[in-house]
Amino acid sequence: MEKDVETGTPGAPAAGLKPIDVLRRLMRTSPFQPATNFWRVIELDMVRRHGLPRGLGLDLGCGDGKLTAILDEMCGDAADRTWVGVDIDPAETALARSMGLYARVHTGSADRIDEPDESFDFTFSNSVLEHVEPIRAVLCEASRVLKRGGRFIATVPGPGFHDCLTGGGASPAGRAAYLHETDERCAHLRYWSQADWRGELANAGLELVTARPYLTEGQVRRWETLATWTGGLAYRVFGKTRRPIEVQRLFRMRREEPGLAGALGDRLAPLLGLGCSIAGDDAPGKAGCLLVEAVKP
Repeated sequence: MEKDVETGTPGAPAAGLKPIDVLRRLMRTSPFQPATNFWRVIELDMVRRHGLPRGLGLDLGCGDGKLTAILDEMCGDAADRTWVGVDIDPAETALARSMGLYARVHTGSADRIDEPDESFDFTFSNSVLEHVEPIRAVLCEASRVLKRGGRFIATVPGPGFHDCLTGGGASPAGRAAYLHETDERCAHLRYWSQADWRGELANAGLELVTARPYLTEGQVRRWETLATWTGGLAYRVFGKTRRPIEVQRLFRMRREEPGLAGALGDRLAPLLGLGCSIAGDDAPGKAGCLLVEAVKP
């Protein structure tokens, strides 16, 4: 654990929005991605427990904005934050603009953001930077737009992710093929350690504050089981050529009103975490992810 700095209100009550409430909401609005929803509720609760800064924030890889809106509600101090979003996917940024959450939303690569130097109090990225290239240019751009003393916070899969997975069989070749397929389907390009993050952030002019492990081995394996029979199955059916989000768009699974599927998802939500915590606690043993925080000196 590195030195601590103040970020929002760590450990604050969840403003009445508990993890199961979040999971039910995600399953109502995105019933076709139970594995992702399971992962995200743990992740958001981890960020809530850690604390989110106040002020003007840049949401790197904002997507459609729904998760950030939920996180604001979980933290209970949304009035103290103003958001600007950036995402490379125009379909997602169109949805983000319609949310009413963001003061501005930029469509484009996060290595070239149309915002002034030293204008943001913090940057935040939720399960995005593991997918991004050019990653080093993105980190430099995040540093450029941060004020002195500004905070960089990101959630990412960590170096223990593969070790937490069970699939692939006993043979080394089968295991290697399974891990490769998982990375291809999830579009994971890297699993940096705390030491990796310290070095890469330093090169971008940022100082690592902490790297907190989360997503326990049991939670990763629950995600793995759910993913195998949903997104993983669809990935294989389509010849391993379409990402889950592309399949969802093809079959119009991302519409705003999922109807009966959403109602069913709401009812099924408690079953996803049956016998497995959905809280975002620190993971002292094997962990699949890291919450990384840095400061601009």
